[in-house]
Amino acid sequence: MITFFYRNPKVGFSIGKVFKTITDEMRQNEKMHEVFMPSEGSMPWDLVKNSWFTFKHRNKAGINHITGHIHDVVLGLFGCKIVLTIHDLVFLDNVKNPIKRFYKWLFWLYLPIKLANKVVCISNQTKNNILAHIKTDKLFVIENPIDPMFKYLPKEFNKEKPVILHIGTGWNKNLLRVVEALIDIPCHLRIVGKLSVEQNFALKKSGIEYSTIFNISDLEIKEEYVNCDIVSFPSEYEGFGMPIIEGQKTGRVVVTSQIEPLIEVSGDAVEYVKPLDVNSIREGFLSVIKNNDSRNSKIALGQKNVERYAVSKIAEEYKNVYKSII
Repeated sequence: MITFFYRNPKVGFSIGKVFKTITDEMRQNEKMHEVFMPSEGSMPWDLVKNSWFTFKHRNKAGINHITGHIHDVVLGLFGCKIVLTIHDLVFLDNVKNPIKRFYKWLFWLYLPIKLANKVVCISNQTKNNILAHIKTDKLFVIENPIDPMFKYLPKEFNKEKPVILHIGTGWNKNLLRVVEALIDIPCHLRIVGKLSVEQNFALKKSGIEYSTIFNISDLEIKEEYVNCDIVSFPSEYEGFGMPIIEGQKTGRVVVTSQIEPLIEVSGDAVEYVKPLDVNSIREGFLSVIKNNDSRNSKIALGQKNVERYAVSKIAEEYKNVYKSII
């Protein structure tokens, strides 16, 4: 029996989406239970509330798998068999206040790793970041799977006015630089995510043709990939980079940042740009639009790259981790 512990769904759906792909694959052979946290926050009172809730739902005889973000609930699983998946260290990297930073380090990194039997990192970049903070031999790298709903669906590239699909509007998704880079390039910028006041102002000022959509279903996001010509993902920071492999699987060329772990994930089957350089981003989009041979080569290489993210392979790797601690 495997019990999966998830953060509160209101915090975000990305981790739940990744593990739904894995659990759907495992369900035919494994007994499992899913538990969602009652509290959305990460303050001390949230830690107590979520840890107590976890304690009441712990799996005494089987595997307890913390799927990510809520690392601190490991305190409610003391004495149980625990697998912890860590997606990134943004919770630590973005904290400047030394007291808050120590709190995050202790309850979200040090204690969870000490108490877990095995810790899964979704990229070598995440593993290396952890090892820079803590010495441990518990770390394994298991990458995220591609959802089987994504299929290769080629389309004729619209060279005159390509649809550029930009995934995400958070601080790390680099939308403002993308907007600046696309000024005077004929295109339609399709944005997935809710715009901030600053982003809305920049788009209107730019003169770029654009549209937005948010709070959409998995099937709707799949259709967004199908309908686009280019996937825009020049992030400043990522723990993995699902839009890269989702775009590659669909058969679309991806413009992304030449940083880790995006280099690791993409398999060099993308158009790389420097995320903090507007001119680099602009040249990346222009290269994709103008160079047919390079674009088609990247699409073909992308199809080969996504083979390593098959859900059957990823699920089997997790099963091996579970078996190692039973």
